Amino acid sequence: MRSRQTALDGLAMSLLVVLCASWGVQQVAIKVASAGISPMFQAGLRSAGALGLLWAWSAARGVPILARDGSLGLGLVIGLLFGGEILFIYWGLSYTTAARSVLFLYTAPFFVALGAHVFLPGERLRRTDILGLACAFAGVLAVVADGLTLPDRRAMIGDAMVLLAAILWAATTVVIKASPLAGLSANKTLVYQLGVSAVLLLGLSAGLGEAGLFDPTPRVLAAMAYQTIGVAFASYLVWFWMITRYPASKLSAFSFLTPVFGVLAGAVMLGERVSSGLALAMGLIGFGIFLINRPERRETVA
Repeated sequence: MRSRQTALDGLAMSLLVVLCASWGVQQVAIKVASAGISPMFQAGLRSAGALGLLWAWSAARGVPILARDGSLGLGLVIGLLFGGEILFIYWGLSYTTAARSVLFLYTAPFFVALGAHVFLPGERLRRTDILGLACAFAGVLAVVADGLTLPDRRAMIGDAMVLLAAILWAATTVVIKASPLAGLSANKTLVYQLGVSAVLLLGLSAGLGEAGLFDPTPRVLAAMAYQTIGVAFASYLVWFWMITRYPASKLSAFSFLTPVFGVLAGAVMLGERVSSGLALAMGLIGFGIFLINRPERRETVA
């Protein structure tokens, strides 16, 4: 029987920092790849490539991913949730700014915490959790504040799409944690998400008449390879393994670090300006994560 942790240990925290760093660099990789690959096609190609890698990895390790285990229905559900999340992130970015999209996307940990509070009896919210989430979100706001502008109608449509993506991200996490999917291997869980999202996104790309791969320079292909191998295959495999073993709300709280790593990666790799609030952001996010991961005191929200 698999062990279930009630708190994050040193291994989990170390892995989460690495994951958030990889997702932050992905923001740069998406920008670089967009110079030669259409956005929706890029997302679908990433899922399809990672699915092939996962299939080969599972076969090499003798892990059955097509065995009948009664998980198909729920697997298709999380696949659609995951595909919808990616769809609305990319679609929303065509309507709103990157800074605004970051702000709305990283409301996801709030939705994860709320879902866990309702559907996972062992993960009830404490007052310190709420304070920690608010503090960490304030840190995200400090990162993107320089790029925020008053929204027009078009930007508000994009904001709504990215907010929906955040809700779908949270729903995927909670459904996996609260259902029999938590007992499956991370390989099987990820197969559903990559398979469904690849079909959905590549189909939409074709339906929308995207150009697809139109300028395959070495730089573009390297960025695409990073997204496929480093993020969609390796990082997601580790992430979904962790979801089955650690508290969902505590895991999601670490994702607030991703925008910070994204800003740093943009500065190092693309020469982008670093937000004036970066130091404040790191302090707020770090303190928020500390509050969320303080030892339990049996104090719950009524």
